[in-house]
Amino acid sequence: MNINPAESIGELKKSHPHILFGTELDENSGNEQFLLSMYDSVQASIFVVDVLEDGDFQYVALNPTHERWLGISSEDLKGKKPEDILSPLDAARVRQHYADCVRFGKTISYEQCLQFQGVATWWSTTLTPLRDGNSRIYRLIGTSSNITPAKQVAQARGIQAEREQLLEAIAQRIREFLDLEKILRQTVKEIRQCLNCDRILIYHIQPDGSGTIVSESTVTAGGSLLGKNFRDPGFSAKYKERYGRGCIQIVEDIYAAGLHPEHIDFLASLHVRANLVVPILLQQDLWGLFSAQHSYEPHQWQQIEIDLLKQVATQIGIAVQQAELHQQIQQLRAKLDLQAQQHQVQLQQAQNFQALVQRITEQIRDNKNETQVLQTATQELARLLKLDSCYIELYSHCRTSVSVAYKYATTNLPPETGFTRKIADFLEIYQPLLAKEYRQSIEIVPGWHPKLYVVTQLACPIFDDQGILGNFWLLRPTQEMFDEFEIELVQQLANECAIAIRQARLYENTQVQVRELEKRERLKNEFLRTLSQELRTPITSISLAAQTLESVLTPEGILDIEIVPQLLQILHNECGRESKLINDLLTLTYLETDPAPPTLIPIDLQTWLPPIVESFRDITSCQQQQLKLTIETALLPLETDITDLERIVTELLNHTCKYTPAGESITVSARLTGDTVQLSITNSGLEITAHDLSRIFEPFYRLSKNDPWKYSGTGLEMALVQKMVKHLGGSIQVESAAGQTTFIVEFPRALLHD
Repeated sequence: MNINPAESIGELKKSHPHILFGTELDENSGNEQFLLSMYDSVQASIFVVDVLEDGDFQYVALNPTHERWLGISSEDLKGKKPEDILSPLDAARVRQHYADCVRFGKTISYEQCLQFQGVATWWSTTLTPLRDGNSRIYRLIGTSSNITPAKQVAQARGIQAEREQLLEAIAQRIREFLDLEKILRQTVKEIRQCLNCDRILIYHIQPDGSGTIVSESTVTAGGSLLGKNFRDPGFSAKYKERYGRGCIQIVEDIYAAGLHPEHIDFLASLHVRANLVVPILLQQDLWGLFSAQHSYEPHQWQQIEIDLLKQVATQIGIAVQQAELHQQIQQLRAKLDLQAQQHQVQLQQAQNFQALVQRITEQIRDNKNETQVLQTATQELARLLKLDSCYIELYSHCRTSVSVAYKYATTNLPPETGFTRKIADFLEIYQPLLAKEYRQSIEIVPGWHPKLYVVTQLACPIFDDQGILGNFWLLRPTQEMFDEFEIELVQQLANECAIAIRQARLYENTQVQVRELEKRERLKNEFLRTLSQELRTPITSISLAAQTLESVLTPEGILDIEIVPQLLQILHNECGRESKLINDLLTLTYLETDPAPPTLIPIDLQTWLPPIVESFRDITSCQQQQLKLTIETALLPLETDITDLERIVTELLNHTCKYTPAGESITVSARLTGDTVQLSITNSGLEITAHDLSRIFEPFYRLSKNDPWKYSGTGLEMALVQKMVKHLGGSIQVESAAGQTTFIVEFPRALLHD
């Protein structure tokens, strides 16, 4: 509503009848009409302020031009003080200008920015003081020009210049520095100062849609958001897609932008009233958001501000990409350094390992001791690869079991040396090993309490072209797997160990053969020496008897006819003894070569054995020995060579009778045990030493040099018995304990006649 200038002038005249606008006027004068016309129609804004007695200020009126600019009528303004129409800050500034005009008592001019109804307007104002008759300044006349467009142009130019300097500084900083955090921290600080807003922040978006404030500059009283992680409820898939296309969000007032209530509450909780959001893209992918905010009042975002944020967001994207590239380069450099270190370690390890292989090879060449070579291999390998335990296990001859033969350990880890496992119980482990493939796994060591002990174990087979021999086992006290390089080294050492094992076994077999040949040579020499003695003894007796008989039967006549029968008996006995020795020797030689198969006929032991045993009754009675015979009734007929079997039983009875003391017993028994028929001859009163037991079947070996019964014999009887039993497909053994000795002859059930 417009104020009537005449009434205003009239009021001015009533209160101050002499002066209006600093000029004396007459009510009917032309000057008054001129001034009234100016007051009402000039383009300049005119306002009148009364200076009250207490020094306070109070508005009186506005001209129509000023009413149009401010949107406030003169009537509404009348009687109000600056605080009634302006913000506290603007009111304080206006009061200061009014006070300066009164204090200096002269016209002053100034520029200021005032907000009316939320709209900022720039004014160029001139204040003129009016004095009353007492020279007291009682009124101020202000004329103002709206210079907002000019100010905006100047401000835009300033911002443009500042923006260009700022962008250049940011670009320079990105080129010179690699510290992304420092770059972002300085950038948000400078942008906030440039835009004169309450907060600038950078929000880094995670793959799950949440995000973290990675940089912030703020003067908001609500506190800093730096480092906080949260999910913006307004950041839906739709917004993410829009931001990814480079779209921006402009919110001048969160309460008037049509946002979702949940999003409004979220922004309000962060003290955000106006919000400008620009995406930060990294190679067409959305990396984060760049946001400028006003916290307490709405803000009309200018295009120059929007352009500045977009350009800075582009620079931030470059900085992020540069930082990520630098990080990738650093990671690649670290990876290359690590690979170089690993290569150096592997090279050193390879050199150490080659030295170990060389030492093992030299030991194999210079040392036939398998134990020393393999023990050195386990110990050196454990030290080289920093193992908790290293051991070698060897397969049994038929590969049904495996035993730990050599071990080196820094801790008391199982298994122990000598530990044996059956292959059938651990097929999952040993099937690949028997197929000559290594096996690697991470295992929990049982029994290690209270802490859980986990190791990485590698099993590497030891084999050559002749077959599998055993396995190398390596236990590492970490969960780090053995790499291919280490496995190759272990396999190389396993090959050397296979050579050592084969060489040692070949050497051992050779030594066994040498010892066997030496034994056979010794036995042969003893046999020939004894045979020559045995052959010489009857020849000597025959020669002496012949010489004696020759001396007796002289041409002069017979001197002593009674000695002739004795001499003839000696000749007869010694010739028989010589003949038996030769026959036994021929039989033994025949059985040691390739004898013809025996002639088998079924015999009934129940009827065949008693007569043979009874034939020794007189001898045992004469020697005061007890002779017993026991035959099971369930025995089936036995298919055998009757001549050889009779010789076997007879020679065993002869031997037993010869060495059984008087008063002791001799027991002959025949029985069926499982799949064999067993003939046993036991005598009491005699216990043979282990040494004699091992040699009892050697040719010409006698248990005692003092034969109490002076039985003759060739010394080949027990050797012949052993050979004949073997020729018949049976087996013979001798046991001696608890004051008695037993010869046991067994024939398999296949020889029994069904």
